[in-house]
Amino acid sequence: CGQKDELYRAGLRSGAGTALRGLAGARPWLAWRREVELLSDVAYFVLTTLSGYQTLGEEYVNIIQVDPSKKKVPSLLRRALFISLHTLVPYCLEKALLHLQHELQVEAEESRSPENPPALGFPSRSFVRSWIRKQVGQLSEQQKKRASQVVDVLKQSIPLLHRLHLAVFYIQGTFYHLSKRVTGISYLHFGGLQGEDQSIRSSYKFLGIISLFHLLLTIGVQMYSFKQKQRARQEWRLHRNLTHQKSRSREAAAGRQSRCTLCLEERRHSTATPCGHLFCWECITAWCSTRAECPLCREKFHPQKLIYLRHYQM
Repeated sequence: CGQKDELYRAGLRSGAGTALRGLAGARPWLAWRREVELLSDVAYFVLTTLSGYQTLGEEYVNIIQVDPSKKKVPSLLRRALFISLHTLVPYCLEKALLHLQHELQVEAEESRSPENPPALGFPSRSFVRSWIRKQVGQLSEQQKKRASQVVDVLKQSIPLLHRLHLAVFYIQGTFYHLSKRVTGISYLHFGGLQGEDQSIRSSYKFLGIISLFHLLLTIGVQMYSFKQKQRARQEWRLHRNLTHQKSRSREAAAGRQSRCTLCLEERRHSTATPCGHLFCWECITAWCSTRAECPLCREKFHPQKLIYLRHYQM
Protein backbone atom coordinates (compact mmCIF):
# COMPACT_ATOMS: atom_id res chain seq x y z
CA CYS A 1 0.00 0.00 0.00
CA GLY A 2 2.76 2.43 0.92
CA GLN A 3 4.75 1.68 -2.21
CA LYS A 4 1.68 2.03 -4.41
CA ASP A 5 0.75 5.36 -2.83
CA GLU A 6 4.32 6.58 -3.28
CA LEU A 7 4.12 5.64 -6.96
CA TYR A 8 0.94 7.66 -7.50
CA ARG A 9 2.25 10.58 -5.44
CA ALA A 10 5.44 10.63 -7.53
CA GLY A 11 3.36 10.74 -10.69
CA LEU A 12 1.26 13.60 -9.31
CA ARG A 13 4.37 15.55 -8.25
CA SER A 14 5.95 15.00 -11.66
CA GLY A 15 2.83 16.21 -13.46
CA ALA A 16 2.52 19.30 -11.29
CA GLY A 17 6.19 20.13 -11.77
CA THR A 18 5.91 19.70 -15.54
CA ALA A 19 2.87 22.00 -15.60
CA LEU A 20 4.63 24.70 -13.58
CA ARG A 21 7.76 24.47 -15.70
CA GLY A 22 5.71 24.76 -18.88
CA LEU A 23 3.73 27.76 -17.63
CA ALA A 24 6.34 29.75 -15.66
CA GLY A 25 9.68 28.44 -16.93
CA ALA A 26 12.58 26.51 -15.45
CA ARG A 27 13.71 29.09 -12.88
CA PRO A 28 10.41 29.32 -10.94
CA TRP A 29 10.13 25.56 -11.11
CA LEU A 30 13.57 25.13 -9.53
CA ALA A 31 12.78 27.77 -6.90
CA TRP A 32 9.39 26.30 -5.93
CA ARG A 33 9.92 22.63 -6.71
CA ARG A 34 9.82 21.52 -3.06
CA GLU A 35 6.63 23.53 -2.44
CA VAL A 36 4.95 22.05 -5.53
CA GLU A 37 5.77 18.55 -4.28
CA LEU A 38 4.29 19.45 -0.88
CA LEU A 39 1.07 20.76 -2.43
CA SER A 40 0.81 17.64 -4.58
CA ASP A 41 1.11 15.35 -1.55
CA VAL A 42 -1.41 17.42 0.42
CA ALA A 43 -3.84 17.34 -2.50
CA TYR A 44 -3.48 13.56 -2.83
CA PHE A 45 -4.28 12.90 0.84
CA VAL A 46 -7.01 15.56 1.04
CA LEU A 47 -8.85 14.02 -1.93
CA THR A 48 -8.55 10.53 -0.46
CA THR A 49 -7.95 10.19 3.30
CA LEU A 50 -9.43 13.50 4.48
CA SER A 51 -12.46 13.04 2.24
CA GLY A 52 -13.18 9.66 3.80
CA TYR A 53 -12.09 7.51 0.85
CA GLN A 54 -9.37 4.89 0.48
CA THR A 55 -6.13 5.87 -1.15
CA LEU A 56 -5.23 4.14 -4.40
CA GLY A 57 -2.70 2.01 -2.52
CA GLU A 58 -5.31 0.99 0.06
CA GLU A 59 -7.75 0.02 -2.69
CA TYR A 60 -5.02 -2.02 -4.35
CA VAL A 61 -4.50 -4.27 -1.28
CA ASN A 62 -8.05 -4.12 0.14
CA ILE A 63 -7.39 -2.41 3.48
CA ILE A 64 -9.20 0.38 5.31
CA GLN A 65 -8.06 2.79 8.01
CA VAL A 66 -9.37 2.36 11.55
CA ASP A 67 -8.83 4.20 14.83
CA PRO A 68 -7.21 2.59 17.93
CA SER A 69 -10.52 0.90 18.84
CA LYS A 70 -10.45 -0.93 15.47
CA LYS A 71 -14.24 -0.58 15.31
CA LYS A 72 -14.68 2.61 13.30
CA VAL A 73 -12.85 4.75 10.83
CA PRO A 74 -10.66 7.58 12.18
CA SER A 75 -12.32 10.87 12.91
CA LEU A 76 -11.86 13.90 10.70
CA LEU A 77 -9.55 15.54 13.25
CA ARG A 78 -7.39 12.42 13.48
CA ARG A 79 -7.13 12.18 9.71
CA ALA A 80 -6.26 15.87 9.41
CA LEU A 81 -3.58 15.44 12.09
CA PHE A 82 -2.16 12.48 10.17
CA ILE A 83 -1.95 14.48 6.93
CA SER A 84 -0.26 17.37 8.74
CA LEU A 85 2.30 15.11 10.40
CA HIS A 86 2.91 13.21 7.17
CA THR A 87 3.36 16.19 4.83
CA LEU A 88 3.55 19.63 6.49
CA VAL A 89 5.64 18.83 9.56
CA PRO A 90 8.56 17.17 7.65
CA TYR A 91 8.61 20.09 5.20
CA CYS A 92 8.62 22.73 7.98
CA LEU A 93 11.26 20.83 9.95
CA GLU A 94 13.48 20.50 6.89
CA LYS A 95 13.17 24.19 6.04
CA ALA A 96 13.73 25.29 9.63
CA LEU A 97 16.90 23.21 9.99
CA LEU A 98 18.15 24.42 6.60
CA HIS A 99 17.60 28.10 7.42
CA LEU A 100 19.03 27.70 10.92
CA GLN A 101 22.16 26.01 9.60
CA HIS A 102 22.54 28.72 6.95
CA GLU A 103 22.22 31.54 9.48
CA LEU A 104 24.70 29.88 11.85
CA GLN A 105 27.21 29.51 9.02
CA VAL A 106 26.74 33.15 7.99
CA GLU A 107 27.24 34.31 11.60
CA ALA A 108 30.37 32.17 11.91
CA GLU A 109 31.83 33.59 8.69
CA GLU A 110 31.05 37.15 9.78
CA SER A 111 32.68 36.56 13.18
CA ARG A 112 35.81 35.13 11.54
CA SER A 113 36.12 37.99 9.04
CA PRO A 114 34.41 41.07 10.54
CA GLU A 115 36.15 43.39 8.11
CA ASN A 116 34.33 41.86 5.15
CA PRO A 117 30.74 42.93 4.42
CA PRO A 118 28.07 40.31 5.15
CA ALA A 119 27.10 38.06 2.30
CA LEU A 120 23.95 39.15 0.54
CA GLY A 121 21.12 36.65 0.74
CA PHE A 122 17.80 36.64 -1.04
CA PRO A 123 16.35 40.11 -1.60
CA SER A 124 13.15 39.35 0.35
CA ARG A 125 13.25 37.24 3.50
CA SER A 126 10.25 35.44 4.80
CA PHE A 127 8.97 36.04 8.30
CA VAL A 128 10.33 32.72 9.56
CA ARG A 129 13.81 33.34 8.14
CA SER A 130 13.87 36.85 9.60
CA TRP A 131 12.81 35.50 12.98
CA ILE A 132 15.51 32.78 12.88
CA ARG A 133 18.14 35.35 11.92
CA LYS A 134 17.08 37.59 14.82
CA GLN A 135 17.24 34.72 17.31
CA VAL A 136 20.64 33.56 16.06
CA GLY A 137 22.00 37.09 16.37
CA GLN A 138 21.16 37.10 20.09
CA LEU A 139 23.17 33.94 20.81
CA SER A 140 26.71 33.96 22.15
CA GLU A 141 29.58 32.29 20.32
CA GLN A 142 29.45 29.23 22.56
CA GLN A 143 25.68 28.92 22.09
CA LYS A 144 26.08 29.22 18.33
CA LYS A 145 28.59 26.36 18.31
CA ARG A 146 26.26 24.19 20.38
CA ALA A 147 23.30 25.08 18.15
CA SER A 148 25.31 24.15 15.07
CA GLN A 149 26.18 20.80 16.63
CA VAL A 150 22.53 20.19 17.55
CA VAL A 151 21.44 20.96 13.98
CA ASP A 152 23.98 18.50 12.58
CA VAL A 153 22.85 15.82 15.03
CA LEU A 154 19.19 16.37 14.13
CA LYS A 155 19.86 16.21 10.40
CA GLN A 156 21.64 12.89 10.87
CA SER A 157 19.17 11.51 13.42
CA ILE A 158 15.95 12.03 11.44
CA PRO A 159 16.81 9.49 8.68
CA LEU A 160 17.99 7.04 11.36
CA LEU A 161 14.68 7.46 13.20
CA HIS A 162 12.77 6.61 10.02
CA ARG A 163 14.92 3.53 9.51
CA LEU A 164 14.33 2.44 13.11
CA HIS A 165 10.59 2.89 12.72
CA LEU A 166 10.63 0.87 9.48
CA ALA A 167 12.50 -1.98 11.19
CA VAL A 168 9.94 -1.97 14.01
CA PHE A 169 7.16 -2.12 11.41
CA TYR A 170 8.72 -5.17 9.80
CA ILE A 171 8.81 -6.89 13.20
CA GLN A 172 5.38 -5.86 14.52
CA GLY A 173 3.47 -5.51 11.26
CA THR A 174 1.68 -2.24 12.12
CA PHE A 175 2.19 1.51 11.54
CA TYR A 176 4.22 1.72 8.34
CA HIS A 177 4.39 5.51 8.64
CA LEU A 178 5.59 7.32 11.74
CA SER A 179 2.65 9.74 11.44
CA LYS A 180 0.20 6.83 11.65
CA ARG A 181 1.92 5.57 14.81
CA VAL A 182 1.56 9.01 16.43
CA THR A 183 -2.12 9.33 15.46
CA GLY A 184 -2.91 5.66 16.19
CA ILE A 185 -4.30 4.92 12.71
CA SER A 186 -4.01 1.25 11.75
CA TYR A 187 -5.55 -0.96 9.06
CA LEU A 188 -8.05 -3.76 8.71
CA HIS A 189 -7.79 -6.19 5.81
CA PHE A 190 -10.92 -7.49 4.13
CA GLY A 191 -11.33 -9.97 1.30
CA GLY A 192 -8.70 -12.23 -0.23
CA LEU A 193 -6.86 -15.23 1.21
CA GLN A 194 -5.48 -15.18 4.77
CA GLY A 195 -3.58 -18.48 4.79
CA GLU A 196 -0.17 -17.16 3.85
CA ASP A 197 -0.33 -14.19 6.22
CA GLN A 198 1.64 -15.89 9.02
CA SER A 199 4.48 -17.00 6.75
CA ILE A 200 4.70 -13.54 5.22
CA ARG A 201 4.88 -11.94 8.67
CA SER A 202 7.66 -14.29 9.77
CA SER A 203 9.72 -13.38 6.71
CA TYR A 204 9.19 -9.68 7.40
CA LYS A 205 10.27 -10.17 11.02
CA PHE A 206 13.54 -11.60 9.77
CA LEU A 207 13.89 -8.57 7.48
CA GLY A 208 13.21 -6.28 10.46
CA ILE A 209 15.95 -7.95 12.52
CA ILE A 210 18.41 -7.51 9.64
CA SER A 211 17.33 -3.88 9.31
CA LEU A 212 17.94 -3.30 13.03
CA PHE A 213 21.37 -4.87 12.79
CA HIS A 214 22.22 -2.71 9.78
CA LEU A 215 20.95 0.39 11.60
CA LEU A 216 23.12 -0.37 14.64
CA LEU A 217 26.10 -0.88 12.34
CA THR A 218 25.41 2.46 10.64
CA ILE A 219 25.16 4.26 13.99
CA GLY A 220 28.44 2.67 15.11
CA VAL A 221 30.17 3.78 11.92
CA GLN A 222 28.85 7.32 12.28
CA MET A 223 29.93 7.52 15.91
CA TYR A 224 33.40 6.26 14.98
CA SER A 225 33.57 8.80 12.15
CA PHE A 226 32.47 11.55 14.54
CA LYS A 227 35.19 10.60 17.02
CA GLN A 228 37.75 10.54 14.22
CA LYS A 229 36.68 14.03 13.13
CA GLN A 230 36.94 15.30 16.70
CA ARG A 231 40.38 13.77 17.03
CA ALA A 232 41.44 15.26 13.68
CA ARG A 233 40.23 18.69 14.81
CA GLN A 234 42.20 18.46 18.04
CA GLU A 235 45.32 17.35 16.17
CA TRP A 236 44.84 20.18 13.68
CA ARG A 237 44.53 22.73 16.49
CA LEU A 238 47.69 21.36 18.12
CA HIS A 239 49.50 21.38 14.78
CA ARG A 240 48.32 24.92 14.07
CA ASN A 241 49.58 26.13 17.44
CA LEU A 242 52.94 24.40 16.96
CA THR A 243 53.22 25.78 13.45
CA HIS A 244 52.47 29.26 14.71
CA GLN A 245 55.15 28.95 17.38
CA LYS A 246 57.67 27.60 14.87
CA SER A 247 56.87 30.37 12.41
CA ARG A 248 57.42 32.99 15.09
CA SER A 249 60.77 31.48 16.10
CA ARG A 250 61.66 31.11 12.43
CA GLU A 251 60.84 34.75 11.79
CA ALA A 252 62.98 35.75 14.73
CA ALA A 253 65.86 33.65 13.41
CA ALA A 254 65.23 34.90 9.90
CA GLY A 255 65.62 38.43 11.11
CA ARG A 256 69.22 37.54 12.02
CA GLN A 257 70.05 35.22 9.09
CA SER A 258 68.24 36.81 6.13
CA ARG A 259 70.74 39.62 5.60
CA CYS A 260 72.81 39.85 2.46
CA THR A 261 76.55 39.93 3.19
CA LEU A 262 77.13 42.30 0.28
CA CYS A 263 74.63 45.09 1.02
CA LEU A 264 74.23 44.21 4.75
CA GLU A 265 70.47 44.67 4.43
CA GLU A 266 67.53 42.26 4.45
CA ARG A 267 67.90 39.91 1.52
CA ARG A 268 65.61 40.61 -1.45
CA HIS A 269 64.98 38.09 -4.25
CA SER A 270 67.18 35.45 -2.69
CA THR A 271 69.66 33.91 -5.10
CA ALA A 272 71.94 30.93 -4.45
CA THR A 273 75.43 30.38 -5.81
CA PRO A 274 76.59 26.86 -6.78
CA CYS A 275 78.46 26.67 -3.47
CA GLY A 276 75.21 27.29 -1.52
CA HIS A 277 75.58 30.86 -0.28
CA LEU A 278 72.63 33.28 -0.53
CA PHE A 279 72.67 36.91 -1.69
CA CYS A 280 70.34 39.49 -3.18
CA TRP A 281 69.78 39.01 -6.90
CA GLU A 282 70.92 42.54 -7.69
CA CYS A 283 73.98 42.28 -5.42
CA ILE A 284 75.31 38.96 -6.70
CA THR A 285 74.70 39.76 -10.37
CA ALA A 286 76.52 43.07 -9.96
CA TRP A 287 79.34 41.25 -8.18
CA CYS A 288 79.60 38.60 -10.92
CA SER A 289 79.83 41.27 -13.58
CA THR A 290 83.31 42.06 -12.24
CA ARG A 291 84.35 38.82 -10.48
CA ALA A 292 83.04 35.35 -11.37
CA GLU A 293 83.49 33.92 -7.89
CA CYS A 294 81.60 33.62 -4.58
CA PRO A 295 82.13 36.66 -2.33
CA LEU A 296 82.44 34.39 0.73
CA CYS A 297 84.33 31.23 -0.22
CA ARG A 298 85.93 32.53 -3.47
CA GLU A 299 84.77 29.48 -5.44
CA LYS A 300 84.88 30.12 -9.17
CA PHE A 301 81.62 29.72 -11.17
CA HIS A 302 79.91 31.08 -14.25
CA PRO A 303 77.12 33.67 -13.71
CA GLN A 304 74.73 31.35 -15.59
CA LYS A 305 74.93 28.96 -12.61
CA LEU A 306 73.17 31.38 -10.27
CA ILE A 307 69.80 30.02 -9.02
CA TYR A 308 66.99 32.44 -8.30
CA LEU A 309 64.89 31.05 -5.40
CA ARG A 310 61.21 31.75 -5.82
CA HIS A 311 58.97 31.93 -2.69
CA TYR A 312 61.98 31.35 -0.47
CA GLN A 313 61.56 32.39 3.17
CA MET A 314 64.60 32.60 5.50
